[in-house]
Amino acid sequence: MSGHTTKPVVATIVFAMAACAGASAQVTVGTSPWGPEDELGKLNLITPQSRAAILSRASAERVYDLSVEYYVGMPSWQAAGDPQYQLWMTHTPRGTKIDDPMHVGDDLNGHVSYTGSAFSMYSRTGTHIDALNHFGIAGRLYNGFAADEHLGDRGWTRTGAETIPPIVARGVLLDVAAARGVDMLRDNHRILRADLEDALRRQKVSLQQGDVVLIRTGRMQVYADTARYIANPPGLGLDAARFLVEESGAMILGADNLSFEAFPSEVEGNYVPLHTYLLAEHGVPIMELVYLEDLARDEVFEFAFIGASLKLRGADAAPMRPIALPVR
Repeated sequence: MSGHTTKPVVATIVFAMAACAGASAQVTVGTSPWGPEDELGKLNLITPQSRAAILSRASAERVYDLSVEYYVGMPSWQAAGDPQYQLWMTHTPRGTKIDDPMHVGDDLNGHVSYTGSAFSMYSRTGTHIDALNHFGIAGRLYNGFAADEHLGDRGWTRTGAETIPPIVARGVLLDVAAARGVDMLRDNHRILRADLEDALRRQKVSLQQGDVVLIRTGRMQVYADTARYIANPPGLGLDAARFLVEESGAMILGADNLSFEAFPSEVEGNYVPLHTYLLAEHGVPIMELVYLEDLARDEVFEFAFIGASLKLRGADAAPMRPIALPVR
C-alpha cells in the first residue's frame, strides 16, 4: 500500500494527539474482581453453563463466517509504521525441480509437485482480537501488571494473546447503519448511545451480561478498496461503550472497521480513550475487522458466537476466524 492511502488516518491521529497534548487524564487501570492473578478480565464470564445455554439454542442450518480474507494489499493499520501483510513462496514445483532442496533428484521432483509459502504481518491484521496488554495507562495494564515487571524481549509474560480462551457465547449484532437508514455510516461518525438504543429497538433484541456485541458500521462494503476502507472510519464513542459495558454487561466488543473508535479523541489527555477504557480499565477485549455483512443481510441479530484466536505467547493481539450460528 502506498503512503497516500495512510495519510487520512495519520492526519486524524496526529490531530487527535495534538488536541490532547499537555493534558493529564485522571484515570487508572482497573482491578479485577477475579483476583490479583487474573489475566482474563471479562472473559471470566464464560462458564460451562453459559456455553451450554447458547449452544443448546444454536441451529446448524447455516454457518456465518465472520472473518475477512488475507491478501497482499489488504487494509491494515499502518499509521504508526506497522508492517503490511506479505506472502511469498518458499517452494514452487518448478523451483524445487531446479534447486532440489530435499536432495531427492530430478525424477522425484518432477513427479512430486512441492509448494510452500510463508507470510508476515502486524499482529492486528485482518479479523483479530486485542489482548488486554494492547493498551495500558501509565505503564500498567488491567489488574496492575506493569511493563517494567512483565514485558521482556520475547513479549509480555502476563495477559499475552495465549491467555485468551476459546470463546463460546451469546452474540448480538447491532446494525447501526441500518438503524440510521444508510448503507454505511459517514466518515468519522461517532456512534452514540442513542444509536445503539435505536438499533436495539429496531431489531427487537435486548442485551445480556456476557454478550459478544458486534457493531456494524457498513464499512466492510468497501473492504476491497484499501484506501477507502482505512480513511477516517466511523467508530464507537465513549458514552456508547459505557452503555454496553457498565449498564448492559457486554463481555467483548467488536466492529467491522479498522480503528474501532472514532477520531479525533473526545477525551483530553488520551488519543485512544475507548481502547484504554475497555482494555485497561474494564478488561474488555476488542475485536476489529469483523465481517458482518451476511448477518446483516439475513437480519440475524442474535446468534451463538464461536471463535478461537492463535495462541501467540506474549503478543498483544491474535488473528481469529470466528463463526456465528443462528439461534432458535
